Amino acid sequence: MNLLLDVQNKRKWQAAKNRLIRSAGLLLLASLLILTAACSGGDKAANDNPDKLNIVTSFYPIYYLANEIGGDRVDVTNLIPAGVEPHDWTPKSQDLTKASKAALFIYNGAGFEGWVDNFLQGLGSGHTVKTLEASKGIKLIDGNPEAGHGHEDEHAHEAEGEAEHGHEDEHAHEAEGEAGHGHEDEHAHEAEGEAEHGHEDEHTDEAESSHNHSLDKDPHTWVSPKSAIQMAENIKNSLVEIDADNAAVYEANYEDLAARLNELDQKFAEELAGKSKSDIVVSHQAFGYLCRDYGLNQIAIMGLSPDAEPKAQDIIRIANYVKEHNIQYIFFEEMVSPTLAQTLANEAKVDTLVLNPIEGLTPEQEARGDNYFTLMETNLQNLKKALQ
Repeated sequence: MNLLLDVQNKRKWQAAKNRLIRSAGLLLLASLLILTAACSGGDKAANDNPDKLNIVTSFYPIYYLANEIGGDRVDVTNLIPAGVEPHDWTPKSQDLTKASKAALFIYNGAGFEGWVDNFLQGLGSGHTVKTLEASKGIKLIDGNPEAGHGHEDEHAHEAEGEAEHGHEDEHAHEAEGEAGHGHEDEHAHEAEGEAEHGHEDEHTDEAESSHNHSLDKDPHTWVSPKSAIQMAENIKNSLVEIDADNAAVYEANYEDLAARLNELDQKFAEELAGKSKSDIVVSHQAFGYLCRDYGLNQIAIMGLSPDAEPKAQDIIRIANYVKEHNIQYIFFEEMVSPTLAQTLANEAKVDTLVLNPIEGLTPEQEARGDNYFTLMETNLQNLKKALQ
């Protein structure tokens, strides 16, 4: 218990530090947006390949999909470098300039990029960039803006009082998932998903309140191949619209990508069907769409943002649940500190495995040529191992 409290205190300090950095970042971002709007009117994006369509993406999964569909007709720039966790990333002035001067700027939406709404509103009337919210059309999963946790699985909640489950039952999805996700007010997107907000001063409260609202919906759509297919179609449609001369290329590339995603979807469905277990314990609540589509239930140590702070009693409850339900593995992520996952694993006397939300590549993954499909294949094998 002392170890858990020590870990919690360290995370409280880190969360407070992150909140101060984000608050300062929001002020800087507002200034940069004004400058970007003033400088962007009418200028074309700098492009090393002027014969190619210039695309800027907000983070890795969209970068990958855009490259696969655009092929050799596009030049895609990803804003977030390898090894950087996108929940913690704030754009610099040069990033905003790149995005504002692109032919197409693609972002996930659903509250994932806390800076995007202000960026879009700051573009001004003279901009030429077309923008795309890649997650549009996907039935979104509700989050819990006050605690950062999703809705509890009914049976586990009755057994454990667990407040960390992110897998809604089918009827809850049908009733709650219809809300649109591209039109939250500007305050709702200024920051991302902080759960602790009762102890900051008044100004920090205001910033963090917008954090909470931005994650009323789970934004991690791409983690399920089913949702990735919809995102890929949205990207293809935008490319066809703005570059009709190469429409046949984009359509063909999309069909090839969609076939591979459908094959991956079928493989997940077939190989996870009939497993005796369905609970997975994860670092943060990033796997709701994967769980919804393949009959699993996530029990998250942290909320929709990986630096949302869990309570010590929540960790104890999860550890008890793990022991009582014979769960053998705690999943952690490679771009987030494994400390809490390892602490929980030690408390429950179980092992750890990687489950990757594919929010980005580590430098090592980039160097060895990993991509969405190779990482999802590893996820599938680790899920099968944990659920056997």
